[in-house]
Amino acid sequence: MSTHNPHNTDPQDDDPEDDGDAMLDPDEAGEEIENDGDVAMDSDDEGDPNAPLEEIQLQNDSVAHFDKHTDSIFCISQHPVHTNIVVTGGGDDVAYIWDSSSGRQERPVLPTSYESSPAGGVKERAGIEATQKLDGHTDSVNGVAFMFPKGEYVVTAGLDGRLRAWRDAAGTGQKWEFVADAQEVEEINWISACPSPAHPNTIALGANDGSVWIYTIDASNAPNPLTITQAFYLHTAACTAGTWSPDGSLLATVAEDSSFYVWDAFGDAAEAGLTSAGQGGGQTVVGLTEVDERFRVDGGLYSVAVSPNSSFAAVGGADGNIRIVGLPRLGAAASSQGAAGQRGGGAKNKAAAGQILASLQTQGESIESISFAQAANLTLMATASVDGSIALFDWSHNFAVRRHIKEAHEGEAVIKVEFAPAASIPVNAATAGSGRGPWLLTSCGNDGVVRVWDTRGGTAAAGQGFLRQWQGHRGGGEGGGVLGFVQDGSGRVVTAGDDGIGLVFEP
Repeated sequence: MSTHNPHNTDPQDDDPEDDGDAMLDPDEAGEEIENDGDVAMDSDDEGDPNAPLEEIQLQNDSVAHFDKHTDSIFCISQHPVHTNIVVTGGGDDVAYIWDSSSGRQERPVLPTSYESSPAGGVKERAGIEATQKLDGHTDSVNGVAFMFPKGEYVVTAGLDGRLRAWRDAAGTGQKWEFVADAQEVEEINWISACPSPAHPNTIALGANDGSVWIYTIDASNAPNPLTITQAFYLHTAACTAGTWSPDGSLLATVAEDSSFYVWDAFGDAAEAGLTSAGQGGGQTVVGLTEVDERFRVDGGLYSVAVSPNSSFAAVGGADGNIRIVGLPRLGAAASSQGAAGQRGGGAKNKAAAGQILASLQTQGESIESISFAQAANLTLMATASVDGSIALFDWSHNFAVRRHIKEAHEGEAVIKVEFAPAASIPVNAATAGSGRGPWLLTSCGNDGVVRVWDTRGGTAAAGQGFLRQWQGHRGGGEGGGVLGFVQDGSGRVVTAGDDGIGLVFEP
């Protein structure tokens, strides 16, 4: 063990001869330094509480804002029915439910002024009032979600390891009653609501110890309104991300140990004979770790997404590495391949499941977000990287790179990309001419800006498909940028800012 001490603070080092070398000569002690008239760079006003607040002029394109949080907003979720209702959670250990359609004002012609105070709120107009405050956490709230299919419940998750649930008392999203909480882990890293109509009000979470949990919420079950339905323990490091297949039958998770598992959440794969008899004791349909050199990603995996047809998953990790892994086909797809009780369909599915279909590395740093276009005739996958770029791949053509937007957010990390929802924006002549469509990709980053991109092939040109942008958050060192957003079919985007502000943007 090294004992080098660069500051020479060893209490035994008290040799008077050595100290003498550092003593001032008596003649030097009386030397005077003349004032040359230069002005000091640092001002004494820095710590003066009575000094006037500095104002920073920022362009503000928002039509409304929410400023009740007193710390960074880490997460945001949108009600599945009342899409104007959102919930945000932050570093102030609380979550708020609020109506993004209230407090709306036309965008100001002149830039809006923000004070450089810790609260960092917008001062020129009144902010949106909170519908309800969701408290009870003792550490940052880094996960919030409304439950599918009707938004009957909302849950919050925190770095205190607690999962807390509230019920919509009137079905309007305006009044919420606390139901229950649970704590099985030290820290919760993420939560994801299950989209399966057959398993309503179900939530999955991943923890810092690598464990994965599935809960079902039922307020009518008085003894146990938060019921653990599954728990998985194969990850050996922090579970960093998780997502459901579009039909909600499978749960895909990744971890810092570069492992990837697809869990048979409700037994559908087991019934089809597609689960593995090895790792997971029949609970997994896919399991890949760094032991397989073809799959290995040094530095860990941090994002995961499942294709719209559930045929494969994309996992993203350090140094821009992406792996494409085949998934089993369940439900109607599996039945069509193995009709009349034949085993052929199951065999075909099992052969595809777990196969590494592609290894991609277009970007240079960690992949933070992956999104698929939600339209049948759009086979695009978008990825966001810490290197500040966005990449577009065509998965119907061997994942060919269709576009690499290297300066998507002015060199700052891209935090999230998401294609516009397809259900409310069908592909037709009307939407094609209105600037709306499922080919639109929204992104946010550490520069504090939200951008929208047209991903159609004929629009790349010099602007790389850039369509528009919204500003209003601090970025580039003045607050950390935009950490997340939600969007609906109208084109409205609601953000979660590292500056503690939620902004509402409309096209």
